Amino acid sequence: MNKNSKIISAILIVIAIVVVIIISRSRNPVDDAVSGSNTDNSDNTPLVSETTKLSGNLSEYHNAELGFALKYPSEWEKEEGNAGVTLIIPIDMNQVSTVATLQTSIQVTSGICAFPPVTTIKDRSTVKVGANTFNMISMSNTVQGRTYFNRMYSLQQNDVCYMFSFASIALDPISKGLTGTNVTQAQNNNKAIVNTADSAFTDVVKSFTFVAGPQGQDESTVTPVK
Repeated sequence: MNKNSKIISAILIVIAIVVVIIISRSRNPVDDAVSGSNTDNSDNTPLVSETTKLSGNLSEYHNAELGFALKYPSEWEKEEGNAGVTLIIPIDMNQVSTVATLQTSIQVTSGICAFPPVTTIKDRSTVKVGANTFNMISMSNTVQGRTYFNRMYSLQQNDVCYMFSFASIALDPISKGLTGTNVTQAQNNNKAIVNTADSAFTDVVKSFTFVAGPQGQDESTVTPVK
């Protein structure tokens, strides 16, 4: 296996891990009944998850089952899963660029937080927001014209891990038929688009708050019906 093949394999592994984190845990009807979106509150039962539009540009996602809430740009497309939520960032097709993928997610799992095993980390730090301290890593690489960038945050709360991820892929300008000055323009626009999305993702992470989950009835106060 040559050097480029090894690099491509490593990148594909990282992307695969991020995708697994995003769509972890297959859906089934029983789980959906417990943790899917619930917009019908006619019987006054606690809503499991709901989205509220705070303004023309900002929405809030609230998931009582998973115990968190966060704010995100209203134009982002929300896709819920059993273990969290994925937010697809729209790409401006009017710009000369080759950005093909922009998406973020937050996944909630039991156990200790652990970032994917990667050989090259661009940046590593911690970010403190209120009482919360997030660990952060970022990774980037360019292989055969494709540019990959990922940023991940993790937050440990007792025995529960909250994992936040941002992934972007920009294609080779040549594969899009761009030549000459259009290549430079696309590369500059790619950088600006990814940086803007990455900054918005960090704002989403910083807006994260814990929320109380739905409470069951105190069985000690219930008289069984015979």
